[in-house]
Amino acid sequence: MEAVVDQLEQRLLASLESEAFRPLGLATGRTMEPLYAALVSRLRDWPTDRLQLLRQHWRSFNLDEYVGLAAEHPSSFSAFMGHHLVGPLGLDPAQVSLPDGATADPEAAADRYAAAIRSAGGMGLQLLGLGSNGHVGFNEPPCGPEVRCRVVRLSSSTRSQNACAFQGRPGLVPEQAITLGLQEILAADELHLIVTGASKAGILRKALDRDGDPEVPASWLRRHPRLWLWVDDAAWGEEGP
Repeated sequence: MEAVVDQLEQRLLASLESEAFRPLGLATGRTMEPLYAALVSRLRDWPTDRLQLLRQHWRSFNLDEYVGLAAEHPSSFSAFMGHHLVGPLGLDPAQVSLPDGATADPEAAADRYAAAIRSAGGMGLQLLGLGSNGHVGFNEPPCGPEVRCRVVRLSSSTRSQNACAFQGRPGLVPEQAITLGLQEILAADELHLIVTGASKAGILRKALDRDGDPEVPASWLRRHPRLWLWVDDAAWGEEGP
Protein backbone atom coordinates (compact mmCIF):
# COMPACT_ATOMS: atom_id res chain seq x y z
CA MET A 1 0.00 0.00 0.00
CA GLU A 2 2.93 2.33 0.55
CA ALA A 3 3.51 2.65 -3.20
CA VAL A 4 -0.12 3.65 -3.75
CA VAL A 5 0.07 6.15 -0.90
CA ASP A 6 3.23 7.62 -2.43
CA GLN A 7 1.29 8.30 -5.63
CA LEU A 8 -1.68 9.77 -3.80
CA GLU A 9 0.51 12.02 -1.68
CA GLN A 10 2.36 13.32 -4.73
CA ARG A 11 -0.91 14.05 -6.52
CA LEU A 12 -2.26 15.93 -3.50
CA LEU A 13 0.94 17.94 -3.13
CA ALA A 14 0.93 18.82 -6.83
CA SER A 15 -2.71 19.90 -6.60
CA LEU A 16 -2.00 22.21 -3.70
CA GLU A 17 1.11 23.69 -5.34
CA SER A 18 -0.73 24.37 -8.59
CA GLU A 19 -3.88 25.54 -6.77
CA ALA A 20 -5.88 23.20 -9.00
CA PHE A 21 -7.39 20.64 -6.66
CA ARG A 22 -9.54 18.26 -8.71
CA PRO A 23 -12.12 16.15 -6.89
CA LEU A 24 -10.95 12.70 -5.83
CA GLY A 25 -12.99 9.63 -6.66
CA LEU A 26 -13.02 7.35 -3.62
CA ALA A 27 -14.02 3.76 -2.96
CA THR A 28 -14.90 1.63 0.05
CA GLY A 29 -14.43 -2.00 1.04
CA ARG A 30 -11.83 -4.12 2.78
CA THR A 31 -9.22 -3.39 0.11
CA MET A 32 -9.41 0.32 0.93
CA GLU A 33 -9.14 0.02 4.72
CA PRO A 34 -5.33 -0.34 4.87
CA LEU A 35 -4.96 2.26 2.13
CA TYR A 36 -6.88 4.91 4.06
CA ALA A 37 -5.03 4.02 7.28
CA ALA A 38 -1.67 4.48 5.55
CA LEU A 39 -2.80 7.68 3.81
CA VAL A 40 -4.07 9.22 7.04
CA SER A 41 -0.81 8.35 8.78
CA ARG A 42 1.19 9.93 5.96
CA LEU A 43 -0.86 13.12 5.80
CA ARG A 44 -0.78 13.60 9.56
CA ASP A 45 2.99 13.96 9.21
CA TRP A 46 2.58 16.99 6.95
CA PRO A 47 3.34 20.43 8.38
CA THR A 48 0.28 21.83 10.11
CA ASP A 49 -0.25 24.65 7.62
CA ARG A 50 -0.06 22.31 4.63
CA LEU A 51 -2.47 19.83 6.16
CA GLN A 52 -4.89 22.62 6.98
CA LEU A 53 -4.72 23.84 3.39
CA LEU A 54 -5.54 20.33 2.20
CA ARG A 55 -8.52 20.20 4.52
CA GLN A 56 -9.77 23.50 3.17
CA HIS A 57 -9.54 22.37 -0.45
CA TRP A 58 -10.60 18.74 -0.06
CA ARG A 59 -13.38 17.58 -2.38
CA SER A 60 -14.21 13.96 -3.08
CA PHE A 61 -17.03 11.81 -4.40
CA ASN A 62 -17.53 8.15 -3.54
CA LEU A 63 -18.46 5.56 -6.10
CA ASP A 64 -21.60 4.23 -4.48
CA GLU A 65 -23.99 3.81 -1.58
CA TYR A 66 -26.61 1.26 -0.61
CA VAL A 67 -30.26 2.13 -1.22
CA GLY A 68 -32.27 2.11 2.00
CA LEU A 69 -29.47 2.88 4.46
CA ALA A 70 -29.26 6.20 6.26
CA ALA A 71 -25.84 7.86 6.35
CA GLU A 72 -25.51 7.05 10.05
CA HIS A 73 -26.26 3.35 9.58
CA PRO A 74 -23.11 1.48 10.72
CA SER A 75 -22.99 -0.59 7.51
CA SER A 76 -23.42 2.36 5.14
CA PHE A 77 -20.52 3.52 3.02
CA SER A 78 -21.00 6.96 4.54
CA ALA A 79 -20.25 5.49 7.97
CA PHE A 80 -17.24 3.66 6.48
CA MET A 81 -15.79 6.91 5.16
CA GLY A 82 -16.48 8.70 8.42
CA HIS A 83 -14.64 6.01 10.36
CA HIS A 84 -11.68 5.51 8.03
CA LEU A 85 -11.07 8.96 6.53
CA VAL A 86 -13.29 11.87 7.59
CA GLY A 87 -12.81 11.53 11.34
CA PRO A 88 -9.13 10.49 11.38
CA LEU A 89 -8.12 13.21 8.92
CA GLY A 90 -10.30 15.92 10.42
CA LEU A 91 -12.26 16.59 7.22
CA ASP A 92 -15.58 18.39 6.96
CA PRO A 93 -18.11 15.60 6.16
CA ALA A 94 -19.74 17.91 3.61
CA GLN A 95 -16.56 17.73 1.53
CA VAL A 96 -16.76 13.93 1.23
CA SER A 97 -19.84 13.29 -0.90
CA LEU A 98 -21.73 10.03 -1.33
CA PRO A 99 -25.04 9.24 -3.03
CA ASP A 100 -28.11 9.65 -0.82
CA GLY A 101 -29.17 6.09 -0.20
CA ALA A 102 -31.90 6.99 2.28
CA THR A 103 -33.97 9.06 -0.14
CA ALA A 104 -37.49 8.06 -1.12
CA ASP A 105 -36.53 8.56 -4.79
CA PRO A 106 -33.18 6.84 -5.48
CA GLU A 107 -33.31 7.49 -9.23
CA ALA A 108 -33.64 11.24 -8.64
CA ALA A 109 -30.80 11.02 -6.10
CA ALA A 110 -28.60 9.34 -8.71
CA ASP A 111 -29.34 12.14 -11.18
CA ARG A 112 -28.52 14.79 -8.55
CA TYR A 113 -25.28 13.04 -7.67
CA ALA A 114 -24.18 12.85 -11.29
CA ALA A 115 -25.03 16.53 -11.74
CA ALA A 116 -22.96 17.47 -8.67
CA ILE A 117 -19.95 15.67 -10.10
CA ARG A 118 -20.33 17.39 -13.46
CA SER A 119 -20.65 20.75 -11.70
CA ALA A 120 -17.42 20.03 -9.81
CA GLY A 121 -15.58 19.37 -13.07
CA GLY A 122 -15.43 15.59 -12.91
CA MET A 123 -12.93 13.40 -11.15
CA GLY A 124 -9.19 13.85 -11.18
CA LEU A 125 -7.85 10.67 -9.59
CA GLN A 126 -10.26 7.76 -9.20
CA LEU A 127 -9.63 4.87 -6.79
CA LEU A 128 -11.21 1.53 -7.65
CA GLY A 129 -11.47 -1.93 -6.19
CA LEU A 130 -12.35 -5.09 -8.10
CA GLY A 131 -15.45 -7.13 -7.37
CA SER A 132 -15.36 -10.91 -7.43
CA ASN A 133 -17.52 -10.93 -10.58
CA GLY A 134 -15.53 -8.16 -12.27
CA HIS A 135 -17.62 -5.19 -11.19
CA VAL A 136 -16.15 -1.77 -10.48
CA GLY A 137 -18.26 0.53 -8.40
CA PHE A 138 -21.46 -1.48 -8.38
CA ASN A 139 -21.53 -1.88 -12.15
CA GLU A 140 -22.62 -5.50 -12.28
CA PRO A 141 -22.16 -7.60 -15.43
CA PRO A 142 -23.25 -7.34 -18.14
CA CYS A 143 -22.25 -3.70 -18.42
CA GLY A 144 -20.99 -1.43 -21.18
CA PRO A 145 -18.96 1.78 -21.02
CA GLU A 146 -21.92 4.04 -21.76
CA VAL A 147 -23.82 3.47 -18.50
CA ARG A 148 -24.20 6.46 -16.20
CA CYS A 149 -24.88 7.00 -12.52
CA ARG A 150 -28.02 5.05 -11.66
CA VAL A 151 -29.77 2.63 -9.33
CA VAL A 152 -28.63 -0.99 -9.76
CA ARG A 153 -29.77 -4.35 -8.39
CA LEU A 154 -26.91 -6.15 -6.68
CA SER A 155 -26.07 -9.69 -7.70
CA SER A 156 -26.11 -12.54 -5.19
CA SER A 157 -22.33 -12.86 -5.49
CA THR A 158 -21.85 -9.17 -4.65
CA ARG A 159 -24.19 -9.40 -1.67
CA SER A 160 -22.28 -12.45 -0.42
CA GLN A 161 -18.97 -10.66 -0.91
CA ASN A 162 -20.18 -7.68 1.14
CA ALA A 163 -21.93 -9.68 3.85
CA CYS A 164 -19.04 -9.19 6.29
CA ALA A 165 -20.42 -5.71 7.04
CA PHE A 166 -23.86 -7.18 7.74
CA GLN A 167 -23.18 -9.79 10.41
CA GLY A 168 -21.97 -12.18 7.72
CA ARG A 169 -25.53 -12.56 6.41
CA PRO A 170 -25.99 -11.86 2.65
CA GLY A 171 -29.73 -11.53 3.19
CA LEU A 172 -29.15 -8.39 5.23
CA VAL A 173 -27.22 -6.68 2.43
CA PRO A 174 -29.50 -4.22 0.60
CA GLU A 175 -30.70 -5.43 -2.77
CA GLN A 176 -30.03 -2.13 -4.53
CA ALA A 177 -27.40 0.60 -4.61
CA ILE A 178 -26.72 3.91 -6.33
CA THR A 179 -23.47 3.74 -8.27
CA LEU A 180 -21.46 5.87 -10.63
CA GLY A 181 -21.53 4.35 -14.10
CA LEU A 182 -18.56 3.36 -16.19
CA GLN A 183 -19.06 6.56 -18.16
CA GLU A 184 -18.27 8.73 -15.13
CA ILE A 185 -15.47 6.42 -14.01
CA LEU A 186 -13.77 6.38 -17.41
CA ALA A 187 -14.04 10.18 -17.61
CA ALA A 188 -11.61 10.59 -14.68
CA ASP A 189 -8.13 11.91 -15.44
CA GLU A 190 -6.50 8.77 -14.10
CA LEU A 191 -7.66 5.46 -12.66
CA HIS A 192 -6.02 3.47 -9.87
CA LEU A 193 -7.26 -0.12 -9.63
CA ILE A 194 -6.21 -1.80 -6.37
CA VAL A 195 -6.51 -5.59 -6.16
CA THR A 196 -5.48 -7.71 -3.18
CA GLY A 197 -5.91 -11.31 -2.12
CA ALA A 198 -5.74 -14.67 -3.86
CA SER A 199 -9.51 -14.76 -4.30
CA LYS A 200 -9.21 -11.95 -6.87
CA ALA A 201 -6.50 -13.58 -9.01
CA GLY A 202 -8.91 -15.27 -11.43
CA ILE A 203 -11.14 -12.28 -12.09
CA LEU A 204 -8.11 -9.99 -12.38
CA ARG A 205 -6.73 -12.29 -15.06
CA LYS A 206 -10.02 -12.04 -16.97
CA ALA A 207 -10.11 -8.25 -16.64
CA LEU A 208 -6.62 -7.94 -18.10
CA ASP A 209 -7.01 -10.57 -20.80
CA ARG A 210 -10.25 -9.21 -22.21
CA ASP A 211 -10.69 -5.89 -23.97
CA GLY A 212 -14.07 -4.38 -23.22
CA ASP A 213 -16.10 -7.46 -22.31
CA PRO A 214 -19.55 -6.60 -20.89
CA GLU A 215 -19.38 -9.76 -18.78
CA VAL A 216 -16.27 -8.37 -17.02
CA PRO A 217 -16.98 -4.66 -16.46
CA ALA A 218 -13.45 -4.00 -15.17
CA SER A 219 -12.08 -4.96 -18.61
CA TRP A 220 -13.28 -1.59 -19.96
CA LEU A 221 -10.67 0.09 -17.78
CA ARG A 222 -7.94 -1.17 -20.12
CA ARG A 223 -9.04 1.45 -22.63
CA HIS A 224 -8.25 4.33 -20.28
CA PRO A 225 -5.01 6.14 -21.23
CA ARG A 226 -3.90 6.54 -17.60
CA LEU A 227 -4.68 3.32 -15.77
CA TRP A 228 -2.54 2.37 -12.79
CA LEU A 229 -2.72 -1.21 -11.54
CA TRP A 230 -1.71 -2.00 -7.96
CA VAL A 231 -1.69 -5.72 -7.18
CA ASP A 232 -0.28 -7.70 -4.27
CA ASP A 233 1.51 -11.02 -4.75
CA ALA A 234 -1.55 -13.08 -3.80
CA ALA A 235 -3.82 -11.40 -6.34
CA TRP A 236 -1.14 -11.52 -9.03
CA GLY A 237 -0.98 -15.28 -8.62
CA GLU A 238 1.96 -17.61 -8.96
CA GLU A 239 2.17 -17.15 -12.73
CA GLY A 240 0.61 -13.68 -12.90
CA PRO A 241 -2.38 -12.67 -15.02
